Amino acid sequence: MYDLTTKSVPKTLFFFALPILIGNLFQQCYNIADSIIVGNFLGTQALAAVGFCFQFHLILIALSMGLTLGISILISRFFGEKTTSHIRSMIDTGFLFSLILSICVTIIGICISPLLVRIFFVPSDTISMSTTYLRILFAGSVPIFLYNTLTNILRGLGDSKRPVYYLAFASLLNIALDLLFVKVLSLGIAGAAIATLLSQLFCFIGVLLSIQKNYPDFHIRIRHLTLDSALLKNALKIGIPSMIQQLLRSIGFLSLQGMVNSFGSSVMAAYTATQKIDSFALLPNLNLGQALSNFTAQNRGAKQLKRTRLGFFSGLIMGWCITIAISCIVIPLAPQIMSFFSANEDVIAIGAGYIRIVSTFYFVETAMQILNGFLLGYEKPFMPMISTIVSLLIVQVPIAFFLSKYTFFSYTGIWIAAPFGWGSGVAIRLFYFVKTLRENKQSN
Repeated sequence: MYDLTTKSVPKTLFFFALPILIGNLFQQCYNIADSIIVGNFLGTQALAAVGFCFQFHLILIALSMGLTLGISILISRFFGEKTTSHIRSMIDTGFLFSLILSICVTIIGICISPLLVRIFFVPSDTISMSTTYLRILFAGSVPIFLYNTLTNILRGLGDSKRPVYYLAFASLLNIALDLLFVKVLSLGIAGAAIATLLSQLFCFIGVLLSIQKNYPDFHIRIRHLTLDSALLKNALKIGIPSMIQQLLRSIGFLSLQGMVNSFGSSVMAAYTATQKIDSFALLPNLNLGQALSNFTAQNRGAKQLKRTRLGFFSGLIMGWCITIAISCIVIPLAPQIMSFFSANEDVIAIGAGYIRIVSTFYFVETAMQILNGFLLGYEKPFMPMISTIVSLLIVQVPIAFFLSKYTFFSYTGIWIAAPFGWGSGVAIRLFYFVKTLRENKQSN
């Protein structure tokens, strides 16, 4: 366990966030490796199918991370308050709840995969591959949910390092299995999906064994798992709005994906590649926001409110420095970066256009994630949820639809809409941020 309520604020936040970033970088690397291997060995249609299914992968992660975020935030607060018995009960409750939920998601997801493929206007040349990949993806729901639950438990305890070790190895394992199943054994797109499933299973088992070995007071007691209804209710008060926020983001992105799909396989493949690039480039923002939520919750529990404010501004400055550097790299190298994903000149040109437009405004997305982390640390999940509804579903998606369907921008209009969504998201979160600071100042 690690105390986030002492020592230098920037240093503490940075070294807590760094392992989260490294771990997720490895995860993004194997997601990108999936796309590169599939795109080069199976073709444009297979790459497009992986891109479509990746949105549902994000939904699974959104469900698991959103629901277990409440568990993590409460554990952080209990740690700051030094209430060990509540931590023990929260761990048992969170693990059992995630296990039950993930089994339900597995069964439902496998059954409705063919329906999902048709609902979102997947081109006819990718329907079969998309259905296959999607079913295998849903079959891996249990390890995805339980791994994210255990990771959030450790983060609540101030430990962001241990999951990185297993995620790093799993990333290398995924790449090796991708090459084995796709190139050597010729299992097609199913091979890529199976490789990802096995890697996620390894992550879950590794983190579980690590907790059993290194945290004797908090190890998972399979035979004695119980649901504490009061704690679960409090966790879900944070987790459900966060889950809804993540699901709304996924629904919004699926709506954008549906618009992209209507322009054919080349645009679809280019968009798939750029989403991988975005996921990689924007990762520091997301991870700083995640780290800030636990940092804020621990310090709030310890009544160190000044440190929560210093944590916010430290995170924002760090995020902007990293994001501006990334933008300066990806904008001039856009065609070269796209060439890693496809040799098709149309795909490269379309993707490079996206990168030049969207990456210019990465710094806006940074502010949105840091504000999000601060508000979650103060257990105010409804504020980011409302902001997501407005910024994505009321601003970005309608603008993308209008520009792509009714103007000369065509599919480029979808790219142009992104900065408008981010900007509105920052404005709303900033309003709630100032309101939260005033409320805490008055309470003191």
